[in-house]
Amino acid sequence: MNQPATRRTLLATGAATLTVCCVGCGDDGDTSSAAASTSPSGDSASSDSGGGKALSSVSEIPEGGGKIFTEEKVVVTQPKKGEYKAFSAVCTHQGCTLNKVADGTVDCPCHGSRFRISDGSVAHGPATEPLPAKEIMVHGNTVHLS
Repeated sequence: MNQPATRRTLLATGAATLTVCCVGCGDDGDTSSAAASTSPSGDSASSDSGGGKALSSVSEIPEGGGKIFTEEKVVVTQPKKGEYKAFSAVCTHQGCTLNKVADGTVDCPCHGSRFRISDGSVAHGPATEPLPAKEIMVHGNTVHLS
């Protein structure tokens, strides 16, 4: 069972995110889609192209849907053809891991919250806060978590 994040964890994550974002400011702009980063992974798995950890091929992210990567706790969506978004796969209600992408939403199995694939906003409660965005990059045909 997932525990809600403590204030100390949230502050530490925010500070680390700010550091990662500042370090990445020299980026060459080789991204076809990105959202704001909220979780530095520190993961050493990276691709030859300089992106972060390779998550999947773009062909695995259905148009009008998405795919949940439970190990990374991220969901990647494709609201429109060629437009890729990424969000935390942790429900903002009580911290359960989201488990399904269907009918334009990412769904939580614990209490029924649903979040829109286009922007992570709440489509159905009890959650009241949107899913935090994650930064991704598309290099060639591969989606990378930054």
